[in-house]
Amino acid sequence: MSSPPTYGSVRFSGCRALAPAGSNSSAESLDRLYPAVGSSKPPRKRTTSQCKSEPPLLRTSKRTIYTAGRPPWYNEHGTQSKEAFVIGLGGGSASGKTTVATMIIEALDVPWVVLLSMDSFYKVLTKQQQEQAASNDFNFDHPDAFDFDLIIATLKKLKQGKSVKIPIYDFTTHSRKKEWKTLYGANVIIFEGIMAFADKELLKLLDLKIFVDTDSDIRLVRRLRRDISERGRDIEGVIKQYNKFVKPAFDQYIQPTMRLADIVVPRGSGNTVAIDLIVQHVHSQLEERKLRWDMAALASAHQYHPLPQTLSVLKSTPQVRGMHTIIRNKETSRDEFIFYSKRLMRLLIEHALSFLPFQTCTVQTPQGQDYEGRTYSGKQITGVSILRAGETMEPALRAVCKDVRIGTILIQTNCNTGEPELHYLRLPKDISEDHVILMDCTVSTGAAAMMAVRVLLDHDVPEDKIFLLSLLMAEMGVHSVAYAFPRVKIITTAVDKKVNDLFRIIPGIGNFGDRYFGTDAPPDWSDDEDALST
Repeated sequence: MSSPPTYGSVRFSGCRALAPAGSNSSAESLDRLYPAVGSSKPPRKRTTSQCKSEPPLLRTSKRTIYTAGRPPWYNEHGTQSKEAFVIGLGGGSASGKTTVATMIIEALDVPWVVLLSMDSFYKVLTKQQQEQAASNDFNFDHPDAFDFDLIIATLKKLKQGKSVKIPIYDFTTHSRKKEWKTLYGANVIIFEGIMAFADKELLKLLDLKIFVDTDSDIRLVRRLRRDISERGRDIEGVIKQYNKFVKPAFDQYIQPTMRLADIVVPRGSGNTVAIDLIVQHVHSQLEERKLRWDMAALASAHQYHPLPQTLSVLKSTPQVRGMHTIIRNKETSRDEFIFYSKRLMRLLIEHALSFLPFQTCTVQTPQGQDYEGRTYSGKQITGVSILRAGETMEPALRAVCKDVRIGTILIQTNCNTGEPELHYLRLPKDISEDHVILMDCTVSTGAAAMMAVRVLLDHDVPEDKIFLLSLLMAEMGVHSVAYAFPRVKIITTAVDKKVNDLFRIIPGIGNFGDRYFGTDAPPDWSDDEDALST
Protein backbone atom coordinates (compact mmCIF):
# COMPACT_ATOMS: atom_id res chain seq x y z
CA MET A 1 0.00 0.00 0.00
CA SER A 2 1.27 3.42 -0.85
CA SER A 3 2.20 5.79 1.92
CA PRO A 4 -0.49 8.17 3.14
CA PRO A 5 -0.42 11.73 1.75
CA THR A 6 1.73 14.33 3.48
CA TYR A 7 0.25 17.68 4.43
CA GLY A 8 1.82 20.90 5.58
CA SER A 9 0.88 22.62 8.84
CA VAL A 10 -1.75 24.91 7.33
CA ARG A 11 -5.24 26.07 8.31
CA PHE A 12 -7.85 26.50 5.55
CA SER A 13 -10.82 28.40 6.97
CA GLY A 14 -11.07 26.09 9.93
CA CYS A 15 -9.64 22.94 8.32
CA ARG A 16 -6.30 22.20 9.94
CA ALA A 17 -3.89 19.88 8.11
CA LEU A 18 -1.14 18.50 10.30
CA ALA A 19 2.43 17.59 9.51
CA PRO A 20 4.28 14.88 11.52
CA ALA A 21 4.84 16.10 15.03
CA GLY A 22 5.60 14.84 18.47
CA SER A 23 3.22 14.68 21.35
CA ASN A 24 3.46 15.44 25.04
CA SER A 25 0.97 12.72 25.96
CA SER A 26 1.90 9.78 28.12
CA ALA A 27 3.60 6.85 26.39
CA GLU A 28 1.51 4.47 28.47
CA SER A 29 -1.67 6.00 27.08
CA LEU A 30 -0.48 5.51 23.51
CA ASP A 31 1.30 2.18 23.61
CA ARG A 32 -0.81 0.95 20.68
CA LEU A 33 -0.09 4.01 18.57
CA TYR A 34 2.52 4.93 16.03
CA PRO A 35 5.20 7.16 17.56
CA ALA A 36 4.68 9.82 14.90
CA VAL A 37 2.42 10.57 11.96
CA GLY A 38 4.95 10.02 9.21
CA SER A 39 6.47 6.80 10.49
CA SER A 40 4.68 4.65 7.93
CA LYS A 41 3.52 5.31 5.11
CA PRO A 42 -27.74 6.35 -10.28
CA PRO A 43 -29.69 4.20 -7.64
CA ARG A 44 -30.00 0.47 -8.27
CA LYS A 45 -31.38 -2.64 -6.61
CA ARG A 46 -29.92 -3.26 -3.21
CA THR A 47 -27.59 -6.13 -2.46
CA THR A 48 -28.84 -8.69 0.03
CA SER A 49 -27.43 -11.74 1.74
CA GLN A 50 -28.46 -14.53 4.03
CA CYS A 51 -27.28 -12.51 7.03
CA LYS A 52 -30.00 -10.19 8.26
CA SER A 53 -28.86 -6.63 8.00
CA GLU A 54 -29.91 -3.06 7.84
CA PRO A 55 -30.78 -1.92 4.29
CA PRO A 56 -27.46 -1.25 2.49
CA LEU A 57 -28.47 2.32 1.82
CA LEU A 58 -27.18 5.69 2.85
CA ARG A 59 -29.91 8.28 2.43
CA THR A 60 -28.62 11.84 2.06
CA SER A 61 -30.47 15.08 1.47
CA LYS A 62 -30.09 14.70 -2.30
CA ARG A 63 -30.04 11.00 -3.13
CA THR A 64 -29.74 7.41 -1.99
CA ILE A 65 -26.31 5.75 -2.11
CA TYR A 66 -26.00 1.98 -2.21
CA THR A 67 -23.45 0.72 0.25
CA ALA A 68 -23.17 -3.02 -0.37
CA GLY A 69 -22.12 -3.33 -4.00
CA ARG A 70 -18.65 -3.41 -5.45
CA PRO A 71 -16.73 -3.01 -8.71
CA PRO A 72 -14.91 -5.92 -10.39
CA TRP A 73 -11.85 -6.18 -8.19
CA TYR A 74 -10.30 -8.78 -10.49
CA ASN A 75 -8.96 -8.25 -14.00
CA GLU A 76 -9.12 -10.54 -17.02
CA HIS A 77 -6.54 -12.84 -15.40
CA GLY A 78 -8.56 -13.25 -12.21
CA THR A 79 -5.97 -11.38 -10.14
CA GLN A 80 -6.63 -8.40 -7.88
CA SER A 81 -6.51 -5.16 -9.80
CA LYS A 82 -6.95 -2.46 -7.18
CA GLU A 83 -7.72 -1.74 -3.56
CA ALA A 84 -10.32 0.58 -2.11
CA PHE A 85 -9.48 4.03 -0.79
CA VAL A 86 -9.98 3.91 2.99
CA ILE A 87 -10.79 7.01 5.02
CA GLY A 88 -10.46 6.82 8.79
CA LEU A 89 -12.63 9.17 10.85
CA GLY A 90 -11.67 9.61 14.50
CA GLY A 91 -12.88 11.87 17.27
CA GLY A 92 -14.63 11.93 20.60
CA SER A 93 -17.98 10.34 21.33
CA ALA A 94 -20.85 12.29 19.67
CA SER A 95 -18.39 14.58 17.87
CA GLY A 96 -20.30 14.21 14.59
CA LYS A 97 -18.16 11.57 12.88
CA THR A 98 -21.09 9.80 11.22
CA THR A 99 -22.57 13.09 10.05
CA VAL A 100 -19.24 14.16 8.55
CA ALA A 101 -18.95 10.75 6.86
CA THR A 102 -22.42 11.17 5.33
CA MET A 103 -21.54 14.65 4.07
CA ILE A 104 -18.31 13.35 2.50
CA ILE A 105 -20.14 10.51 0.78
CA GLU A 106 -22.83 12.83 -0.57
CA ALA A 107 -20.28 15.32 -1.90
CA LEU A 108 -18.11 12.57 -3.41
CA ASP A 109 -20.99 11.32 -5.55
CA VAL A 110 -19.48 7.82 -5.64
CA PRO A 111 -22.09 5.06 -6.17
CA TRP A 112 -20.21 2.27 -4.40
CA VAL A 113 -19.25 3.05 -0.82
CA VAL A 114 -19.08 1.30 2.53
CA LEU A 115 -19.56 3.06 5.87
CA LEU A 116 -18.12 0.90 8.63
CA SER A 117 -18.68 1.86 12.27
CA MET A 118 -16.37 0.86 15.09
CA ASP A 119 -19.48 0.57 17.29
CA SER A 120 -20.16 -2.81 15.68
CA PHE A 121 -16.97 -4.25 17.10
CA TYR A 122 -17.38 -4.06 20.86
CA LYS A 123 -16.18 -7.26 22.52
CA VAL A 124 -18.63 -9.81 23.88
CA LEU A 125 -19.04 -9.09 27.60
CA THR A 126 -18.76 -11.62 30.39
CA LYS A 127 -21.60 -12.00 32.85
CA GLN A 128 -19.81 -9.78 35.35
CA GLN A 129 -19.15 -7.14 32.69
CA GLN A 130 -22.81 -7.29 31.66
CA GLU A 131 -23.82 -6.45 35.21
CA GLN A 132 -21.33 -3.57 35.27
CA ALA A 133 -22.68 -2.26 31.97
CA ALA A 134 -26.27 -2.39 33.26
CA SER A 135 -25.28 -0.10 36.13
CA ASN A 136 -23.17 2.19 33.89
CA ASP A 137 -19.97 0.94 35.55
CA PHE A 138 -18.31 -0.60 32.47
CA ASN A 139 -15.85 1.47 30.44
CA PHE A 140 -16.90 1.30 26.77
CA ASP A 141 -14.48 4.13 25.94
CA HIS A 142 -11.30 2.16 26.62
CA PRO A 143 -9.27 0.51 23.80
CA ASP A 144 -9.69 -2.87 25.49
CA ALA A 145 -13.47 -2.68 24.93
CA PHE A 146 -12.99 -3.15 21.18
CA ASP A 147 -12.15 -6.29 19.20
CA PHE A 148 -9.23 -4.86 17.20
CA ASP A 149 -8.27 -8.24 15.74
CA LEU A 150 -11.71 -8.56 14.15
CA ILE A 151 -11.68 -4.93 13.02
CA ILE A 152 -8.33 -5.33 11.26
CA ALA A 153 -9.26 -8.64 9.62
CA THR A 154 -12.56 -7.16 8.43
CA LEU A 155 -11.05 -3.98 7.03
CA LYS A 156 -8.30 -5.93 5.23
CA LYS A 157 -10.88 -8.07 3.45
CA LEU A 158 -13.05 -5.06 2.59
CA LYS A 159 -10.02 -3.23 1.20
CA GLN A 160 -9.40 -6.21 -1.10
CA GLY A 161 -13.00 -6.13 -2.29
CA LYS A 162 -14.02 -9.33 -0.52
CA SER A 163 -17.25 -9.97 1.33
CA VAL A 164 -17.23 -9.67 5.12
CA LYS A 165 -19.68 -10.38 7.91
CA ILE A 166 -20.16 -7.57 10.42
CA PRO A 167 -21.47 -8.10 13.97
CA ILE A 168 -24.51 -6.09 15.01
CA TYR A 169 -24.19 -4.61 18.50
CA ASP A 170 -27.30 -3.99 20.59
CA PHE A 171 -26.65 -1.01 22.88
CA THR A 172 -29.80 -1.59 24.91
CA THR A 173 -28.67 -5.08 26.02
CA HIS A 174 -24.89 -4.48 25.69
CA SER A 175 -24.47 -7.59 23.53
CA ARG A 176 -23.97 -8.76 19.97
CA LYS A 177 -27.06 -9.92 18.12
CA LYS A 178 -27.15 -13.42 16.66
CA GLU A 179 -27.60 -12.04 13.15
CA TRP A 180 -24.58 -10.57 11.36
CA LYS A 181 -24.80 -8.39 8.28
CA THR A 182 -22.81 -8.87 5.08
CA LEU A 183 -20.91 -6.09 3.31
CA TYR A 184 -18.83 -5.91 0.15
CA GLY A 185 -15.91 -3.68 -0.64
CA ALA A 186 -16.35 -0.50 -2.66
CA ASN A 187 -14.48 2.35 -4.30
CA VAL A 188 -14.39 4.16 -0.96
CA ILE A 189 -14.55 2.74 2.56
CA ILE A 190 -15.16 5.12 5.46
CA PHE A 191 -14.25 3.69 8.85
CA GLU A 192 -15.36 5.76 11.82
CA GLY A 193 -15.00 5.35 15.57
CA ILE A 194 -13.64 6.89 18.75
CA MET A 195 -10.57 4.61 18.63
CA ALA A 196 -10.12 4.70 14.84
CA PHE A 197 -6.43 5.68 15.26
CA ALA A 198 -5.70 3.63 18.38
CA ASP A 199 -3.96 0.62 16.86
CA LYS A 200 -0.72 0.43 14.89
CA GLU A 201 -1.89 -2.24 12.44
CA LEU A 202 -5.20 -0.48 11.89
CA LEU A 203 -3.43 2.77 11.01
CA LYS A 204 -1.56 1.00 8.21
CA LEU A 205 -4.87 0.30 6.45
CA LEU A 206 -6.00 3.94 6.39
CA ASP A 207 -5.18 6.02 3.30
CA LEU A 208 -6.49 9.25 4.80
CA LYS A 209 -6.95 10.00 8.51
CA ILE A 210 -9.41 12.69 9.59
CA PHE A 211 -10.02 13.83 13.16
CA VAL A 212 -13.37 15.50 13.94
CA ASP A 213 -12.74 18.05 16.70
CA THR A 214 -15.92 19.21 18.48
CA ASP A 215 -16.35 21.18 21.71
CA SER A 216 -16.82 18.96 24.77
CA ASP A 217 -20.06 20.68 25.85
CA ILE A 218 -21.62 20.05 22.45
CA ARG A 219 -20.52 16.41 22.57
CA LEU A 220 -22.12 15.97 26.01
CA VAL A 221 -25.44 17.44 24.85
CA ARG A 222 -25.45 15.19 21.77
CA ARG A 223 -24.59 12.12 23.85
CA LEU A 224 -27.42 12.86 26.30
CA ARG A 225 -29.90 13.19 23.45
CA ARG A 226 -28.69 10.03 21.67
CA ASP A 227 -28.36 7.71 24.66
CA ILE A 228 -31.71 8.67 26.14
CA SER A 229 -33.74 8.55 22.91
CA GLU A 230 -31.96 5.70 21.06
CA ARG A 231 -30.36 3.51 23.73
CA GLY A 232 -32.87 3.57 26.56
CA ARG A 233 -30.63 5.25 29.17
CA ASP A 234 -31.61 7.74 31.86
CA ILE A 235 -30.04 11.16 32.39
CA GLU A 236 -28.33 10.22 35.64
CA GLY A 237 -26.73 7.12 34.10
CA VAL A 238 -25.48 8.99 31.02
CA ILE A 239 -23.89 11.77 33.09
CA LYS A 240 -22.35 9.22 35.49
CA GLN A 241 -20.81 7.30 32.60
CA TYR A 242 -19.61 10.51 30.92
CA ASN A 243 -17.80 11.81 34.00
CA LYS A 244 -16.41 8.44 35.06
CA PHE A 245 -15.32 7.01 31.69
CA VAL A 246 -16.06 9.10 28.56
CA LYS A 247 -14.29 12.34 29.45
CA PRO A 248 -11.18 10.70 31.03
CA ALA A 249 -10.89 8.33 28.04
CA PHE A 250 -11.07 11.24 25.61
CA ASP A 251 -8.27 13.04 27.44
CA GLN A 252 -6.08 9.94 27.73
CA TYR A 253 -6.71 7.93 24.54
CA ILE A 254 -8.64 9.92 21.93
CA GLN A 255 -7.42 13.53 21.92
CA PRO A 256 -3.72 12.47 21.72
CA THR A 257 -4.51 10.65 18.43
CA MET A 258 -5.28 14.02 16.84
CA ARG A 259 -1.55 14.33 16.08
CA LEU A 260 -1.79 11.22 13.91
CA ALA A 261 -4.47 12.74 11.68
CA ASP A 262 -3.72 14.05 8.19
CA ILE A 263 -6.59 16.52 8.51
CA VAL A 264 -8.35 17.96 11.56
CA VAL A 265 -11.91 19.21 11.05
CA PRO A 266 -12.97 21.71 13.75
CA ARG A 267 -16.73 22.09 14.32
CA GLY A 268 -17.48 18.82 12.56
CA SER A 269 -20.40 18.88 10.12
CA GLY A 270 -20.59 22.67 10.26
CA ASN A 271 -17.23 22.98 8.52
CA THR A 272 -18.22 22.80 4.85
CA VAL A 273 -14.85 24.18 3.69
CA ALA A 274 -13.06 21.24 5.27
CA ILE A 275 -15.50 18.79 3.68
CA ASP A 276 -14.89 20.31 0.22
CA LEU A 277 -11.10 20.03 0.60
CA ILE A 278 -11.37 16.41 1.69
CA VAL A 279 -13.64 15.58 -1.25
CA GLN A 280 -11.23 17.16 -3.73
CA HIS A 281 -8.36 15.07 -2.41
CA VAL A 282 -10.35 11.82 -2.45
CA HIS A 283 -11.50 12.51 -6.01
CA SER A 284 -7.89 12.89 -7.13
CA GLN A 285 -6.95 9.61 -5.42
CA LEU A 286 -9.84 7.76 -7.04
CA GLU A 287 -8.87 9.11 -10.44
CA GLU A 288 -5.37 7.67 -10.00
CA ARG A 289 -6.81 4.28 -9.01
CA LYS A 290 -9.44 4.16 -11.76
CA LEU A 291 -9.97 0.76 -13.36
CA ARG A 292 -11.49 0.19 -16.76
CA TRP A 293 -12.79 -3.25 -17.55
CA ASP A 294 -10.53 -3.98 -20.50
CA MET A 295 -12.61 -5.89 -23.04
CA ALA A 296 -9.79 -5.68 -25.56
CA ALA A 297 -7.48 -7.44 -23.12
CA LEU A 298 -10.06 -10.16 -22.64
CA ALA A 299 -10.42 -10.57 -26.38
CA SER A 300 -6.72 -10.85 -27.17
CA ALA A 301 -5.32 -12.58 -24.08
CA HIS A 302 -5.85 -16.15 -25.26
CA GLN A 303 -6.11 -16.03 -29.04
CA TYR A 304 -5.05 -19.21 -30.85
CA HIS A 305 -4.76 -21.20 -27.62
CA PRO A 306 -6.31 -24.69 -27.53
CA LEU A 307 -9.56 -24.98 -25.61
CA PRO A 308 -8.95 -25.81 -21.92
CA GLN A 309 -9.33 -29.29 -20.49
CA THR A 310 -11.86 -28.00 -17.97
CA LEU A 311 -14.32 -27.45 -20.85
CA SER A 312 -16.91 -30.11 -21.66
CA VAL A 313 -19.13 -29.67 -24.72
CA LEU A 314 -22.31 -31.70 -25.08
CA LYS A 315 -21.89 -34.23 -27.90
CA SER A 316 -23.14 -32.69 -31.15
CA THR A 317 -25.61 -35.40 -32.11
CA PRO A 318 -28.07 -34.81 -34.99
CA GLN A 319 -30.72 -34.07 -32.33
CA VAL A 320 -28.57 -31.44 -30.57
CA ARG A 321 -27.52 -29.87 -33.85
CA GLY A 322 -31.13 -29.80 -34.98
CA MET A 323 -32.20 -27.92 -31.86
CA HIS A 324 -29.36 -25.45 -32.36
CA THR A 325 -30.53 -24.91 -35.92
CA ILE A 326 -33.99 -23.98 -34.68
CA ILE A 327 -32.98 -21.60 -31.89
CA ARG A 328 -30.27 -19.89 -33.98
CA ASN A 329 -32.69 -19.23 -36.84
CA LYS A 330 -33.84 -15.61 -36.71
CA GLU A 331 -37.20 -16.63 -38.21
CA THR A 332 -38.01 -19.03 -35.34
CA SER A 333 -41.12 -18.01 -33.42
CA ARG A 334 -40.87 -17.19 -29.72
CA ASP A 335 -42.88 -20.29 -28.74
CA GLU A 336 -40.55 -22.60 -30.66
CA PHE A 337 -37.49 -20.75 -29.36
CA ILE A 338 -38.62 -21.32 -25.78
CA PHE A 339 -39.58 -24.97 -26.38
CA TYR A 340 -36.29 -26.03 -27.96
CA SER A 341 -34.21 -23.92 -25.59
CA LYS A 342 -35.82 -25.77 -22.68
CA ARG A 343 -35.00 -29.12 -24.32
CA LEU A 344 -31.36 -28.11 -24.70
CA MET A 345 -31.24 -26.86 -21.11
CA ARG A 346 -32.51 -30.22 -19.85
CA LEU A 347 -29.86 -32.09 -21.83
CA LEU A 348 -27.17 -29.69 -20.62
CA ILE A 349 -28.17 -30.10 -16.96
CA GLU A 350 -28.23 -33.90 -17.27
CA HIS A 351 -24.78 -33.82 -18.87
CA ALA A 352 -23.43 -31.57 -16.13
CA LEU A 353 -24.68 -33.82 -13.34
CA SER A 354 -22.47 -36.64 -14.63
CA PHE A 355 -19.43 -34.64 -13.42
CA LEU A 356 -20.59 -34.63 -9.80
CA PRO A 357 -18.83 -37.01 -7.39
CA PHE A 358 -20.48 -40.40 -6.94
CA GLN A 359 -19.66 -43.31 -4.70
CA THR A 360 -20.49 -47.00 -4.87
CA CYS A 361 -23.47 -48.23 -2.91
CA THR A 362 -25.46 -51.46 -2.75
CA VAL A 363 -29.25 -51.67 -2.64
CA GLN A 364 -31.67 -54.59 -2.62
CA THR A 365 -34.11 -54.98 -5.49
CA PRO A 366 -37.78 -56.09 -5.05
CA GLN A 367 -36.60 -59.57 -6.10
CA GLY A 368 -34.38 -59.69 -3.03
CA GLN A 369 -31.17 -59.34 -5.04
CA ASP A 370 -28.29 -56.96 -4.38
CA TYR A 371 -27.60 -54.27 -6.92
CA GLU A 372 -24.30 -52.41 -6.89
CA GLY A 373 -24.97 -48.83 -7.98
CA ARG A 374 -23.86 -45.25 -7.45
CA THR A 375 -25.06 -42.41 -5.24
CA TYR A 376 -24.14 -38.72 -5.06
CA SER A 377 -21.37 -38.35 -2.48
CA GLY A 378 -21.58 -34.60 -1.92
CA LYS A 379 -23.64 -32.79 0.70
CA GLN A 380 -26.04 -30.79 -1.49
CA ILE A 381 -26.48 -29.24 -4.94
CA THR A 382 -27.23 -25.53 -5.30
CA GLY A 383 -28.11 -23.72 -8.51
CA VAL A 384 -27.17 -20.06 -8.91
CA SER A 385 -28.56 -18.15 -11.89
CA ILE A 386 -27.02 -14.99 -13.31
CA LEU A 387 -30.04 -12.74 -13.92
CA ARG A 388 -31.85 -12.34 -16.14
CA ALA A 389 -31.29 -15.06 -18.78
CA GLY A 390 -29.77 -17.52 -16.32
CA GLU A 391 -33.07 -17.88 -14.45
CA THR A 392 -34.61 -19.55 -17.53
CA MET A 393 -32.44 -22.59 -16.73
CA GLU A 394 -33.83 -22.99 -13.20
CA PRO A 395 -36.89 -25.12 -14.20
CA ALA A 396 -34.64 -27.64 -15.99
CA LEU A 397 -32.43 -27.92 -12.91
CA ARG A 398 -35.42 -28.35 -10.59
CA ALA A 399 -36.83 -31.03 -12.91
CA VAL A 400 -33.81 -33.29 -12.49
CA CYS A 401 -32.52 -32.34 -9.01
CA LYS A 402 -35.00 -32.97 -6.22
CA ASP A 403 -34.99 -30.33 -3.47
CA VAL A 404 -32.24 -28.31 -5.19
CA ARG A 405 -31.60 -24.91 -3.61
CA ILE A 406 -31.57 -21.82 -5.85
CA GLY A 407 -29.65 -18.56 -5.54
CA THR A 408 -29.51 -15.51 -7.80
CA ILE A 409 -26.93 -12.93 -8.79
CA LEU A 410 -27.54 -9.71 -10.73
CA ILE A 411 -24.53 -8.11 -12.39
CA GLN A 412 -24.84 -4.97 -14.51
CA THR A 413 -22.42 -2.82 -16.42
CA ASN A 414 -21.60 0.73 -15.44
CA CYS A 415 -22.30 2.66 -18.63
CA ASN A 416 -19.57 5.20 -17.82
CA THR A 417 -16.71 2.84 -16.99
CA GLY A 418 -17.68 -0.41 -18.72
CA GLU A 419 -17.15 -2.24 -15.41
CA PRO A 420 -19.44 -5.09 -14.37
CA GLU A 421 -20.88 -4.34 -10.95
CA LEU A 422 -22.72 -6.50 -8.43
CA HIS A 423 -26.23 -5.18 -7.75
CA TYR A 424 -28.17 -8.01 -6.18
CA LEU A 425 -27.22 -11.21 -4.45
CA ARG A 426 -29.20 -13.89 -2.68
CA LEU A 427 -27.43 -17.14 -1.87
CA PRO A 428 -28.63 -20.06 0.26
CA LYS A 429 -27.18 -20.46 3.72
CA ASP A 430 -24.00 -22.58 4.08
CA ILE A 431 -23.44 -22.61 0.32
CA SER A 432 -19.73 -23.17 0.94
CA GLU A 433 -20.38 -26.89 1.51
CA ASP A 434 -22.35 -27.42 -1.74
CA HIS A 435 -21.58 -28.21 -5.35
CA VAL A 436 -22.77 -25.08 -7.18
CA ILE A 437 -24.20 -25.05 -10.69
CA LEU A 438 -23.75 -21.49 -12.02
CA MET A 439 -26.13 -20.81 -14.91
CA ASP A 440 -26.06 -18.24 -17.71
CA CYS A 441 -27.50 -18.85 -21.17
CA THR A 442 -24.77 -17.18 -23.21
CA VAL A 443 -21.19 -16.25 -22.37
CA SER A 444 -19.36 -13.91 -24.71
CA THR A 445 -16.44 -12.15 -22.99
CA GLY A 446 -16.85 -14.01 -19.72
CA ALA A 447 -16.92 -10.78 -17.70
CA ALA A 448 -20.20 -11.49 -15.89
CA ALA A 449 -19.37 -15.16 -15.39
CA MET A 450 -15.97 -14.30 -13.92
CA MET A 451 -17.47 -11.87 -11.47
CA ALA A 452 -20.16 -14.39 -10.48
CA VAL A 453 -17.47 -17.01 -9.84
CA ARG A 454 -15.57 -14.46 -7.77
CA VAL A 455 -18.67 -13.84 -5.65
CA LEU A 456 -19.03 -17.59 -5.02
CA LEU A 457 -15.37 -17.84 -4.04
CA ASP A 458 -15.85 -14.91 -1.67
CA HIS A 459 -18.60 -16.98 -0.03
CA ASP A 460 -16.07 -19.78 0.49
CA VAL A 461 -17.33 -22.09 -2.25
CA PRO A 462 -14.30 -24.17 -3.36
CA GLU A 463 -13.29 -23.45 -6.94
CA ASP A 464 -13.43 -27.12 -7.92
CA LYS A 465 -17.05 -27.32 -6.71
CA ILE A 466 -18.25 -24.66 -9.18
CA PHE A 467 -19.78 -25.75 -12.51
CA LEU A 468 -20.41 -22.98 -15.07
CA LEU A 469 -23.23 -23.96 -17.45
CA SER A 470 -24.21 -22.09 -20.61
CA LEU A 471 -26.15 -22.97 -23.75
CA LEU A 472 -23.67 -21.13 -25.94
CA MET A 473 -20.21 -19.73 -25.30
CA ALA A 474 -17.60 -17.89 -27.33
CA GLU A 475 -14.04 -19.20 -27.27
CA MET A 476 -13.02 -15.87 -25.78
CA GLY A 477 -15.31 -16.37 -22.79
CA VAL A 478 -14.18 -19.97 -22.30
CA HIS A 479 -10.51 -18.97 -22.24
CA SER A 480 -11.12 -15.99 -19.93
CA VAL A 481 -12.97 -18.03 -17.30
CA ALA A 482 -10.62 -21.01 -17.54
CA TYR A 483 -7.50 -18.88 -17.26
CA ALA A 484 -8.78 -16.94 -14.26
CA PHE A 485 -10.28 -19.97 -12.51
CA PRO A 486 -8.57 -23.14 -13.77
CA ARG A 487 -10.49 -25.51 -11.46
CA VAL A 488 -13.98 -24.36 -12.46
CA LYS A 489 -15.70 -26.91 -14.71
CA ILE A 490 -17.15 -25.25 -17.85
CA ILE A 491 -20.03 -27.07 -19.53
CA THR A 492 -21.92 -25.96 -22.66
CA THR A 493 -23.83 -27.27 -25.67
CA ALA A 494 -21.70 -25.37 -28.23
CA VAL A 495 -18.68 -23.07 -28.57
CA ASP A 496 -18.56 -20.45 -31.33
CA LYS A 497 -15.18 -19.18 -32.43
CA LYS A 498 -15.62 -15.42 -32.71
CA VAL A 499 -17.06 -12.28 -31.18
CA ASN A 500 -17.47 -9.07 -33.17
CA ASP A 501 -16.49 -5.54 -32.22
CA LEU A 502 -19.64 -5.23 -30.11
CA PHE A 503 -18.74 -8.49 -28.32
CA ARG A 504 -21.62 -10.43 -29.86
CA ILE A 505 -21.00 -14.13 -30.44
CA ILE A 506 -20.55 -15.03 -34.12
CA PRO A 507 -22.51 -16.78 -35.62
CA GLY A 508 -24.34 -16.70 -32.30
CA ILE A 509 -27.91 -16.95 -31.16
CA GLY A 510 -28.97 -13.31 -30.76
CA ASN A 511 -29.94 -11.71 -27.47
CA PHE A 512 -31.20 -14.77 -25.62
CA GLY A 513 -33.12 -12.91 -22.92
CA ASP A 514 -35.01 -10.74 -25.38
CA ARG A 515 -35.91 -13.67 -27.63
CA TYR A 516 -37.02 -15.77 -24.64
CA PHE A 517 -38.98 -13.07 -22.79
CA GLY A 518 -40.23 -11.27 -25.89
CA THR A 519 -38.58 -7.94 -25.14
CA ASP A 520 -36.77 -5.61 -27.52
CA ALA A 521 -32.97 -5.66 -27.54
CA PRO A 522 -31.15 -2.30 -27.28
CA PRO A 523 -29.05 -1.43 -30.33
CA ASP A 524 -25.75 -1.89 -28.43
CA TRP A 525 -26.45 -5.24 -26.75
CA SER A 526 -23.85 -7.96 -26.41
CA ASP A 527 -24.22 -11.64 -25.57
CA ASP A 528 -23.41 -10.88 -21.95
CA GLU A 529 -26.16 -8.28 -22.05
CA ASP A 530 -28.63 -10.10 -19.83
CA ALA A 531 -26.10 -9.92 -17.02
CA LEU A 532 -24.33 -6.80 -18.18
CA SER A 533 -26.90 -4.12 -18.91
CA THR A 534 -27.51 -0.69 -17.54
